Amino acid sequence: MLVTGGTSGIGAGIAQGFLEAGAEVIATGVSRGEVDKVREAMAPADCRVLDVRDGRAVEALVGELGALDVVVNCAGIIRRVDEFESSVFEEVIDINLTGTMRVCTAARPLLARSRGSIVNLASMLSFFGGGLVPGYSASKGGVAQLTKSLAIAFAADGIRVNAIAPGWIQTPLTAALHQNEDRSRAILERTPLKRWGTPQDLVGGVLFLCSPAAAFITGSILAIDGGYSVV
Repeated sequence: MLVTGGTSGIGAGIAQGFLEAGAEVIATGVSRGEVDKVREAMAPADCRVLDVRDGRAVEALVGELGALDVVVNCAGIIRRVDEFESSVFEEVIDINLTGTMRVCTAARPLLARSRGSIVNLASMLSFFGGGLVPGYSASKGGVAQLTKSLAIAFAADGIRVNAIAPGWIQTPLTAALHQNEDRSRAILERTPLKRWGTPQDLVGGVLFLCSPAAAFITGSILAIDGGYSVV
C-alpha cells in the first residue's frame, strides 16, 4: 500500500496501523530530511521522498511498483492567515487537492488490476467554513467532492474510493490550536467525547474502508471526530 504524507502526523499514524496489520507499506514525505528523520522509527515501511505537486515524480514512483492494493492520500499543508495571499492559496490547493488527484489517477491502472481502494483525507472543514483557512477549507471541500466523483469514475475498474473526515486530531499541524487554552477548551466543549483525537484513532476507519467488510461502500465520507460534527 501507498500512504502519501505518511512520514508525519495523521499519515504516519495510518502507515503504522497498516504495518501492524501486516501490510507492506510505502510511506512518502516531501523532503529527504523528513524521510531520513523517521526512516528507522518507521521500519519496515519503505520511506520515500515525494512532492505531490510534481506530476512526473508521482507517475515515476507509482510506475516503479509491481502491484498496489491501497492508496491513502494524506499529503497536505495548512497555512492559516497566509492563505489569503493568492500564491499561498494556490499552493495549498495544489498540494491538498490537485496532489490527491495526481496520485489517484497515477495509481488507477495498478489499482484496477487488484480491484483495490483509495482513501482520501477530507476534514471537518469539508463541511464547515474556516475563516482563517480559506485555502485549506476549499481544498478539503474539494477532496470530498473529488472522492465522490472518482468513486463514480473508477467503479467500472472495481476500485472503491472513499474518504475519512477527521475531527480535531493532535498533530504538528494542530499544535498551535491544541496549545491555545481558550481554543482547545472551545473544541473540547463541542466534542461529545471530550478529548482531542490521535492519529491512531483514525486507523480503524481506514482499515475498514480498505477491507472486504466495506466491499459495497464507495463515495462515502466517514467522519471520525468524536461527535464534533453532530452537535
